[in-house]
Amino acid sequence: MSRDRGVEDLLRELAPQVLGALVRRYGQFDACEDATQEALLKAAMRWPTEGVPDNPRGWLVTVAAHRLMDEFRSDQSRRRRENALFMATPQSALLAAPADAEPEKDRDETLTLLFLCCHPALSAPSQIALTLRAVGGLTTAQIAAAFLVPEATMAQRISRAKQSIKASGASFAMPDAAEWAERGRAVLHVLYLIFNEGYTATIGPDLTAPQLSDEAIRLTRRLRRLLPDDGEVAGLLALMLLTDAREPARTRPDGSLVPLEEQDRSKWDRRSITEGVELITETLPRGQVGPYQLQAAIAAVHDEAEHLDATDWPQILALYELLEQIAPNPMVTLNRAVAVAKVRGPAAGLYLLAQLESDHRMARHHRLLATRAHLLELAGEYSAAAASYQEAARRATTLPERRHLIARATRLASEMAPNLHPPNRGPLAGH
Repeated sequence: MSRDRGVEDLLRELAPQVLGALVRRYGQFDACEDATQEALLKAAMRWPTEGVPDNPRGWLVTVAAHRLMDEFRSDQSRRRRENALFMATPQSALLAAPADAEPEKDRDETLTLLFLCCHPALSAPSQIALTLRAVGGLTTAQIAAAFLVPEATMAQRISRAKQSIKASGASFAMPDAAEWAERGRAVLHVLYLIFNEGYTATIGPDLTAPQLSDEAIRLTRRLRRLLPDDGEVAGLLALMLLTDAREPARTRPDGSLVPLEEQDRSKWDRRSITEGVELITETLPRGQVGPYQLQAAIAAVHDEAEHLDATDWPQILALYELLEQIAPNPMVTLNRAVAVAKVRGPAAGLYLLAQLESDHRMARHHRLLATRAHLLELAGEYSAAAASYQEAARRATTLPERRHLIARATRLASEMAPNLHPPNRGPLAGH
């Protein structure tokens, strides 16, 4: 690992700790978050050449505290805000000793920050952006690049998110028991969305955004350390590991997509598979089964099959049927249709897909069209399959998916061509 990379990893690890220390001591999440980002930026510029200080956390907190003071002094209209913020803490004490010297300096505020960033006052995109910046330690530019939006657009989104938290009056504290379950689900869902966006990008020239999926795994590992007995946290981590293990085989050197059935499984990350399987095997028998655990179990069945024909499709179908009972949604039904087709034949899978056409969330979704095309191909209805692949390609939002679907349609069309025209009797026949 290079020195710069080591500094980057250290700063991302320290980011929520520094922000947590500042917010816990001074309040004002929005101002503390800005100050933390300034301190991280300064460290990223200085530490690679000057060396990491003996107490990097204390260095960052002190620099961020100075930044807070400069901010509150910069405008006369903020005087009252400054007085309210520092009323209980003499300014000399603030500047003389880092917040890292407090008795609770080793307290990990990551979980509290996650809950705050996933506040119900925020939309899902705002929750994701704020989590990546405040908890993940990513810069606005990095987040914007991952989501293929201008940096100014992402900066506005993050700024609005912070203002929404401020307007909500949310305190920097864990939710009470009444809110815990709902807010906890929101935290897991945000991490799940971050991973999914990294594993299969929503839009753009690339199939994946590895920075996001890696960050989701890192944050979920931290969450598991904080909540080691939570089955759904363990299930989510196992799901991420088992899914991400296939990433090396999902694209060719030119970036084109390789579907699961065509992947070289020798390229799968066996260490991640082993960890994921052990995690879900340990977790499933311990208590109530949740949707992330079931999805992880499905991923484990796929990953443990040495080749495509060894896949235990009846077990996968049973798991999808259970998943649809406890967490029904169109994507679960879509995946169950594939499993039904593998077990009971493509006609049964197509019948199930037809039921999704009335769901406004899925009716014209490219994944529904692509799945229908695949099942039509299995059923031998090549003309209809080619047309469905073409329509799916028109609606796909990433270039690799679009090219893959067009290639499928083109292949089917070329295979049908000999049956549509008389055989060539000329001199080139057979060549």
